[in-house]
Amino acid sequence: MRWLADRDDRLKCLIDETPAFQLEVEEARSPYEALLESIAYQSISGKAAATIFGRIKGLSRNGRAPTPQEMLKLRKPVLRKAGLSGAKILAMKDLAHKTLDGIVPTLQQAHTMSDDELVERLVSVRGIGAWSVEMFLIFRLGRPDVLPIHDLGVKKGWCVTYGKKHMPRPKELLAFGERWRPYRTVASWYMWRAFERAGSAATNKIGPPKIRTRQQR
Repeated sequence: MRWLADRDDRLKCLIDETPAFQLEVEEARSPYEALLESIAYQSISGKAAATIFGRIKGLSRNGRAPTPQEMLKLRKPVLRKAGLSGAKILAMKDLAHKTLDGIVPTLQQAHTMSDDELVERLVSVRGIGAWSVEMFLIFRLGRPDVLPIHDLGVKKGWCVTYGKKHMPRPKELLAFGERWRPYRTVASWYMWRAFERAGSAATNKIGPPKIRTRQQR
């Protein structure tokens, strides 16, 4: 926080006016498990996704996320009955295949890999984009220097913080964020806070809600 405040006056003001940075790193499950859940949550409400993912876990032997081997054995009609779309079934099957092939690393391997290496590996999975991997890096691995340039909350928070009327293009935000290295995760967290504060002021709410993942916002 001090490092960022010394190098960015606008961000310093935001840091001074906002509760101190605190990242809640969730249980560090394997990339396979985290991305399986991420696929289930895509494009639907958090409540509906939780119900569907609960059904998916009910198809495993131990009530947790089906292993890659179990996922490949599950038939399409069974997964459709659980609430998954055809696209999500294909994505989960591809994730299982790439996990068994070693393309998707174990959690132990992930801890030894750079952010860029993980993004390159994990976006090769059908239905997984850079944003999902970035959320895994931030909220599962606690990586300090991740900038989600496609995240709507980060982009809107940037507009609020720096008084911009236009939404930044990803390349523009990436270039701007160079000033925040090596703590771009912290700066992103404050962009989310700025966005929340602006929304709270507009709707007369008290206190910002937590932001963790796209599905939970």
